[in-house]
Amino acid sequence: MAEIKSNLAELKTAAAAQSEAKTRLTYLFDEGKYTELDALAANGASLCGVVAAFGYVQGNPCYAFSQDVSVNKGALNKVQAEKIVKIYDLAAKTGTPVVGIYDSCGADLNDGCEALSAYGELLMWVSNLSGVVPQISIVAGVCSGTSALLAQSADFTVIAKDAELYYSPNADIKANAENAAQNGTAALLCDTAEEAAKAVRDILVMLPVNNLSPVPIYEYDSPDTSDDIVESVFDGGSVIELYKDYGRASYTALAALSGATVGVVLTNKTDDKLGADDCSKIARFVRFCDSFGIPVITLVDTEGFEGNTETEAAGAVKSMAKLAHAYAEATTAKISVVTGKAYGAAFIAFAGKGANADLVYALDSAVITSLNPVTAAEFLYHDELKGAQDVKAKRSELAQRYASEEGSPVLAASKNCVDGVISKSELRLTLTNAADILTGKRISRLPKKHSNIQL
Repeated sequence: MAEIKSNLAELKTAAAAQSEAKTRLTYLFDEGKYTELDALAANGASLCGVVAAFGYVQGNPCYAFSQDVSVNKGALNKVQAEKIVKIYDLAAKTGTPVVGIYDSCGADLNDGCEALSAYGELLMWVSNLSGVVPQISIVAGVCSGTSALLAQSADFTVIAKDAELYYSPNADIKANAENAAQNGTAALLCDTAEEAAKAVRDILVMLPVNNLSPVPIYEYDSPDTSDDIVESVFDGGSVIELYKDYGRASYTALAALSGATVGVVLTNKTDDKLGADDCSKIARFVRFCDSFGIPVITLVDTEGFEGNTETEAAGAVKSMAKLAHAYAEATTAKISVVTGKAYGAAFIAFAGKGANADLVYALDSAVITSLNPVTAAEFLYHDELKGAQDVKAKRSELAQRYASEEGSPVLAASKNCVDGVISKSELRLTLTNAADILTGKRISRLPKKHSNIQL
């Protein structure tokens, strides 16, 4: 009995100590306050290596767990998994977001098959809650093996610069935070774990607490008076760009439009055509927004998808199909605006009326054509091009003629391809009114388990 009391006293002392895992939770929760769950849960004679808690983030309830690297290097064991499962179970019952803070060397080999089974159960919970409550991972230290699978299964992964995220160590591949941001594994790259937690706070305040709750509405500043179309349309200080270093020809962000959260997709971040990474980036973002009923606003300005021998060999059409499928499947409000070029398949994927967009607008300077004007010049004006002394200059001239004659947004509106032609100064009000009128959108799909999207 004396031995038990002594061990209990040691556990209480250890549980009361302020660890780095607990400090990270103070970064996340309002005023650094939270309520710990199962503080004395032990694996043998020591604590189980994770701090589980609940509290408030920007005034909304949130569950979280933080792996404690000071206890057996944070190795996941059966008891640690049970604490985390309890977090997911409570989140499922209450419809509350979950934040996981990862810092662990992997599984506790002393637990053997029990650790493997524990990982399997955790993966099941993460999967079951996907699309039900927001899940965000913070990689604050080492996150490897199956823990990396858990972290990446969340809606977003935010990583600190000195952290590592990988499945297995590889001398030829840098498993650093920059690499995770560049390959799309991490949605945000932050300087420190504290800044990562603050970034998660900013994201969570933009999101519904679960898939049955409406998008939150807050007061933000007026838009900036700049030439940047995103900054000039959406509420000042509200824009959070995600996956900045991945799919560089595209742009995805959470933002507020007249106080209400929307998802923003932009296709002209660079002058490049959209590649496979851009398609994956946009498709997953649209599916996330759809899961939680967040309206998607797409600003279209692209010549289309990258198509050459290399991309075709890599299966470019599969990436394009994935993107088009994500838009067509989404039942949330979808508003598209052609702000520049929209040629052929790109217009269909991003702004096709009925399936891929509920409402479609075009700026008065937009160009909407079924073919790239340069390609059209070759086919439609071949005779004029044939006898030209300067073929390149003539081709450019003919392409411009095609764009002005056949690509006019007014012509597209007359053919019912767009719902209205507006000026840039009218864009914010037009989008606000469109999002407002689509608030009550309801769609019933054919009964099925799930769609079979290209991956």
